Amino acid sequence: MVSSATTAKRPARQLLAGAVGHFVEFFDFLIYSYLAIYFAGQFFPSSSGSQLVPLLSAFGVFAAGFLVRPIAGLVIGVFADRYGRRAAMTMSVWMMGAASLLIAITPTYAQIGIGAPIVLVVARILQGLSTGGEYTAAAAFLVESAPANRRGLFSSFMFVSSSIGKMVALGVVALLAGVLGDEAMRSYGWRIPFALGAVIAVVAWWIRHRSQETLEQAETSSGKDTRAEKPGLFEAMRRHPVQTVQAVGLVAGIGGSVYLWTTYFPTYASVMTDLGASASMVASLIGLAVYTVAAPLVGLLADRVGTRPIMYAFAISTAVGTVPLLHLMSAGFVGVLAAQIIGLLFTSLGTSIMAAVLVQMFPQRFRVAGMGFPYSLSIAIFGGTVSTIGTALASAGAENWFGWYIAALSVITLITTISLPRNRRHGVSEERPAGDHAARPGPVHIEP
Repeated sequence: MVSSATTAKRPARQLLAGAVGHFVEFFDFLIYSYLAIYFAGQFFPSSSGSQLVPLLSAFGVFAAGFLVRPIAGLVIGVFADRYGRRAAMTMSVWMMGAASLLIAITPTYAQIGIGAPIVLVVARILQGLSTGGEYTAAAAFLVESAPANRRGLFSSFMFVSSSIGKMVALGVVALLAGVLGDEAMRSYGWRIPFALGAVIAVVAWWIRHRSQETLEQAETSSGKDTRAEKPGLFEAMRRHPVQTVQAVGLVAGIGGSVYLWTTYFPTYASVMTDLGASASMVASLIGLAVYTVAAPLVGLLADRVGTRPIMYAFAISTAVGTVPLLHLMSAGFVGVLAAQIIGLLFTSLGTSIMAAVLVQMFPQRFRVAGMGFPYSLSIAIFGGTVSTIGTALASAGAENWFGWYIAALSVITLITTISLPRNRRHGVSEERPAGDHAARPGPVHIEP
């Protein structure tokens, strides 16, 4: 099992190493969404006169970045289980930086024709590969690094770091839009954040390179180093099919909610209301600041009361509240801001503890691969398509269905949470899955 005595020697450094890469991943991956309204026309020219046509094409490429994430979650997950979490996290941050640099220098459709969107798709696929392996490798790294009574807190920093990345991305985009103006942003200003993302990826690599590997501290009950028993590509799914399906269901509602409120909402609000892009981004920036403060508090609460009641609170509040919150947009900036803050507070109940719950579900020997494939698959299906579905429904005049779609995803998470096995002390059974001979980590409380 994970040796807390060893991994807790420098927990602050471990926390920074796990979090900083996730910051870079989401800064680089999500500025695409924030900047799509500026560069969509340069890569996908429209002859219809509607701003939604090139925007829909741009978000289609955004979703394409998610299609490769299940493959990356599986392949990079096996790499992390065989060669270490740090090696996988270092590789993922380099891939993300390279992809961002490629987008920053890609010529427009007017300059090279069809080659422009092709290069854009290639870059997004590379980003998808990076992000597909990043979350679960970093999640395992953080939870394995955490003291036994602080795994909920360490888990929460996965989305604390990503929300900081989103805030910085929003701040950079809003600042550039205010300084350069709309015309300059559409011409060249949108390239600046992508170039910046490539630079900070180098910093993240340096920090991660100095971190302590957590896989080295994991041993089987016989004292044998688990890396000597290299896991197979599909071993986790073969041995734990039920947990694989449950992981998909758990992530469905959380993925839909997080990509609505943290990624798509600024663009959605600017399209559906009279607010400009800058005002929508300011509302999102404020909401993300509140979310960043709330997430660690949720993690600390999970360390005290367990995560099952918090998962229930997330699923029920999101299922009931999403439709009314989206209707608040009609109240102008105040309504958009209120919807953003409340939606993110609901979302924090799920994102703050998701890593801790997923880590608990699979044994350490193939934990990252076990989490990686179902997590990335669910995110690709239910998270990566949020912007495309929302834009398509708005284009078809059926925008009222969008909130109900997000609510339905939360119901899936609720049903899955109910299905998780229990024991007298904790919500998820601490018994080893059948056929597994590796010790599991210390318990993450799923229910008191």
